[in-house]
Amino acid sequence: MTMIGDDLQQVRARIDQACAQAGRDPTAVRLLAVSKTFGPEAVREAHAAGQAAFGENYVQEGLDKIAALADLRAGLEWHCIGPLQSNKTRPVAEQFDWVHSIDRLKIAERLSAQRPAHLLPLQVCLQVNVDGGANKSGVPPEEALALARAVAALPQLQLRGLMAIPEPAPDFAAQRALCLRAHAVFEAIRAAGIALDTLSLGMSGDLEAAVSAGSTMVRVGTAIFGGRARKPA
Repeated sequence: MTMIGDDLQQVRARIDQACAQAGRDPTAVRLLAVSKTFGPEAVREAHAAGQAAFGENYVQEGLDKIAALADLRAGLEWHCIGPLQSNKTRPVAEQFDWVHSIDRLKIAERLSAQRPAHLLPLQVCLQVNVDGGANKSGVPPEEALALARAVAALPQLQLRGLMAIPEPAPDFAAQRALCLRAHAVFEAIRAAGIALDTLSLGMSGDLEAAVSAGSTMVRVGTAIFGGRARKPA
């Protein structure tokens, strides 16, 4: 098995163990491999080890990888997880399968209008800023329900859930407390009658706390691919 394959196996084992400790079914948590700054061959290697879903933060880098791995397209699921500007929505709507980072209605409306009719609806999550970080993307928790209602009504999009990136915290209890804020928003929207099934929460350093708090999808890069390469110019 390759090094990336070994690392994938270790991350999956961490997820399984976290699920066991939380009394959850391990199949309830999906692994999204965050491949930003790593080339197509790293994705190809991870795919060969059984990984299908990949997250990209930078639109152009993701598009380049999608093109380079066109031979695997049917077996790959591409997630746009970085901040999305209005001028980048068309290629994302045309090429990606998921978008995690919707934090305003304008972006969702553009994605819906630009999603080609022959493709399945674009699967989307709202990004929620659970800890009020001033420099972070995300809709404030108190505005999330209204945005969810508006996005859920758009054609060519399927609202799946929420994504959050809590601030780093020093220990499991503090990490879990932040993750539980995201879970509370998720449950409040579900209680209002909007069917959500995805809570995209947790990364290499806090996936155990996220799983404990109810995450259904963890976004892991460093623990699979190693330390970040420099962002492409």
